[in-house]
Amino acid sequence: MKNYIIRNMTYAEVKDIAVQWAADEGWNPGLNDAQVFYNTDTIGFFVGLLDNIPVACISAVSYESIFGFIGFYIVKKEFRGKGYGIKIWNKALEYLDSLNIGLDGVVAQQDNYVKSGFRLAYRNIRYEGIAADGFDNTTSVIPYSKHYFEKLVKYDSKLFPASRKRFLESWVELNDAQTFVSLENDALNGYATIRKCKVGYKIGPLFADDNDIANSLFISANKFAGEGSIIFLDTPEINVNAVNLAANYGMKKVFETARMYSKEEPNINIDNIYGVTTFELG
Repeated sequence: MKNYIIRNMTYAEVKDIAVQWAADEGWNPGLNDAQVFYNTDTIGFFVGLLDNIPVACISAVSYESIFGFIGFYIVKKEFRGKGYGIKIWNKALEYLDSLNIGLDGVVAQQDNYVKSGFRLAYRNIRYEGIAADGFDNTTSVIPYSKHYFEKLVKYDSKLFPASRKRFLESWVELNDAQTFVSLENDALNGYATIRKCKVGYKIGPLFADDNDIANSLFISANKFAGEGSIIFLDTPEINVNAVNLAANYGMKKVFETARMYSKEEPNINIDNIYGVTTFELG
């Protein structure tokens, strides 16, 4: 393994290696995810090179040096079982150091994460369905504008383990995407982003104070995708209302992950999380 080195990825490598390999694995990343992800932590992406050929990658994004999230942990199939994965995994842990770290582990890797000290918090379930009109029982949802950015950051910080202002600055400006906010007396009580992916559209996050708000945001996102489009929603299984929302619109389970943490489970209200932002960055 003497010709195996690990180094930081460039933006081009995040786009052409991490995101493309994720697509090859069937994880269905967004068309424009790479730039947003890379901007969030430009030194939090790593590639493993064997004789200068990429064979492994991983992301270890730090949010305000308070919370870390690991994603894009991929070793090319022909190089698995040779020790390249564990080396780049250890590099990610080293980079995030003593932070509490979260991840969404695929089924095949969950036992390995337990061996590294990660503990299961709950499962996230990916649902797939077809965009359709529904009954909107509020009139509070409007398309996002920059006027609401600070309110959105403040609201988001209640439902994520750390402030992610840097991430959100780019996330709400994605191409082929739209963010919607729900307001009451000019106070934000929910928001959702829908973005175009390799296949269909993903809604994430979908954060809301109650079921009616979540439903209205979901419908607005559906309308953006267009009737008949494929849509995906990643829900915490322990949020029964989120699961019911997916079921009410005929969505079906297609994928699952284990949300795991290296230390304590963050003190956030899962009942307000109807849709996870991404499996890659939390």
